[in-house]
Amino acid sequence: MIRALSLAAALALLPVSAAVAQESKTAAEVQLEAAAAAFEKKMEEFGERAEAIQDDDAIDETVKGLRVAALWSEYQPHVTAFTAVAAQQAGEIANQALAEIDIDAIVTETLAGVAPMVNGLASNSAWATPDPDQMVTYGLMADYAVGQSMDAIEEVNEAFAAPVVTPAPPAPPADA
Repeated sequence: MIRALSLAAALALLPVSAAVAQESKTAAEVQLEAAAAAFEKKMEEFGERAEAIQDDDAIDETVKGLRVAALWSEYQPHVTAFTAVAAQQAGEIANQALAEIDIDAIVTETLAGVAPMVNGLASNSAWATPDPDQMVTYGLMADYAVGQSMDAIEEVNEAFAAPVVTPAPPAPPADA
């Protein structure tokens, strides 16, 4: 169970790992790291206490399960608070990262990589021949490629425009 909680914390931080790797950190990144460190300490504390309950041979399994569940309810507010901070700060970090993207530079770089291929295709006899059937086919291919590009751009815009949703806190363990 402790590993699952650690995995959940790591997955919550995964989308922002690229932004956190930068040399200069924003206030949102610093707050997220501080919240993650505090959360990690709380989860380690929970793990130690839960293991102590599980290791107590004087208690039967039912009572152990009830005590771990009660212990979990004590730590549940920490999970909820960390999840909320992580969701808020991750959205802020994503917004800051998007603000720094130079779309013109990306387009220029992409077109520079495509230009040699286009020149090669233009000199190819099949492309150089003004056959009406080929021109229709090439037009359809170009329309398809443009449509795919527009769909990809729209998906990215929708992903970043979507509101940040804080996931529901996990249910306490039935038995640990």
